[in-house]
Amino acid sequence: MGLLGILAGLGLLVFLSYRGWSVLLLAPAAALVVALFAAEPLLAHWTITFMSSAAGFIAQFFPIFLLGALFGKLMEDSGSVTAIARFMTDKLGTRRAMLAVVLSGALVTYGGVSLFVAFFVLAPMAAVLFGGAGIPRRLMPAALALGTSTFTMSAMPGTPSIQNAIPMPFFGTTPFAAPGLGLIASAIMLGFGLWWLGRAESRARAAGEGFGELLPTPAGAVATDELVRERATVSQAFDPAEAIHGAPGTSPPPVAAAFAPLVVVIGVNLLMSLVLLPRMDVSYLAEPRFGPTVLSAVGGVWSVSVALAAAIVTVVALNFRRFPALRSSVDAGANASVLPILSVASLVGFGSVVAAMPAFEVVRDWVLGIGGGPLVSLAVATNVLAGLTGSASGGLTIALDSLGPTFMQIAADYGIDPALMHRIAVMGSGTLDMMPHNGAVVTLLAVCGCKHRQSYFDLAMAAVLGPLLALVVVIVLGSVFGSF
Repeated sequence: MGLLGILAGLGLLVFLSYRGWSVLLLAPAAALVVALFAAEPLLAHWTITFMSSAAGFIAQFFPIFLLGALFGKLMEDSGSVTAIARFMTDKLGTRRAMLAVVLSGALVTYGGVSLFVAFFVLAPMAAVLFGGAGIPRRLMPAALALGTSTFTMSAMPGTPSIQNAIPMPFFGTTPFAAPGLGLIASAIMLGFGLWWLGRAESRARAAGEGFGELLPTPAGAVATDELVRERATVSQAFDPAEAIHGAPGTSPPPVAAAFAPLVVVIGVNLLMSLVLLPRMDVSYLAEPRFGPTVLSAVGGVWSVSVALAAAIVTVVALNFRRFPALRSSVDAGANASVLPILSVASLVGFGSVVAAMPAFEVVRDWVLGIGGGPLVSLAVATNVLAGLTGSASGGLTIALDSLGPTFMQIAADYGIDPALMHRIAVMGSGTLDMMPHNGAVVTLLAVCGCKHRQSYFDLAMAAVLGPLLALVVVIVLGSVFGSF
């Protein structure tokens, strides 16, 4: 009955969240279903097991959610994202429209801009480029997803994405874990995605298919759509409803000023991770008032948080006069972080209840018994959970909360570098999470004015199959050569 309860609770969570129900209510309800089937104490698991895990996630990762959402909103309202998009458009033009859209998305998201901010700002640019080049509108979501939701989210060394931050406390790693493997994976994702989209573009031209009807960009309507909002807030760290708040400026900054905050994010993150933190005296962390804890458990979050904070100061300093109402932009950015972290924390709470059930031993044994070794087991676990929950961050945290200590022990027994486990876990979460019910997919299609039946196949090829191929290559290389 316990295993049946786990399946029933997970099925309830997946089905009703796809229907647009709030995960804030669904996750504890599904957790109670799991506990009920196992004849476990309901109130204890809700108020202790569930809430302790959810609160722990918030305590650990809220700085990154808060600063990431704030940075993205300030980059949007300062006009910096628009300036970067225009720069890429001018340099590559309509002849390379597909490449311009992909690289624009990659630049801003690797620099720390929230995914949904990138969607809302880059979609109009993509529509103009694709329209001028005669590329079908239906390929816009795939191009934007390739640039924003694949290698810059899960593979590029040092990416400030929340997915790249989640494994750090579990494995004691930095944002730059397994940099060589990450770069190889990024090249595979980008190369395969561009090849597929170029092939799709050529076939469309041969068939005489043009851009189609020039529709107004529905960003405002998408941002206020409750169904989109409920799905979106479990998949990325920005509440779409806040996209229409704040006060955007009317004159984008010079391109150097627009790029500067992105450079600061990457540079400070690298400096903190590899130079400053390893040399700091953090012996005070052993005191009872701090846990006690160790640097490896908090260093990664510190690095990303300081990098984002430095970038926020930079974007405000360089664009202070371009903000019509700085406080409104700051408020909108801060507010945009609240619902996403509560939603993901609720998923984490659900996962903690599942892991506490006696029947979970069957699930754990099944995962660990998958052929191919621990790297394959870890990849499968994060893939499946991210796909079921429609959330890379939620699925990844559930997997590591329940199986992280086991995988760390296995890594020690097999002599596997935790950095390799980190990279595979993050990449595993960034593949099947892009299923049709994923909030980012739903939002992206809506912003581009496309339907699933028109665009999802090409989107899946670029944002699911490509990352899966890269994941397989990294597992093979990691198994043979270890982490590098």
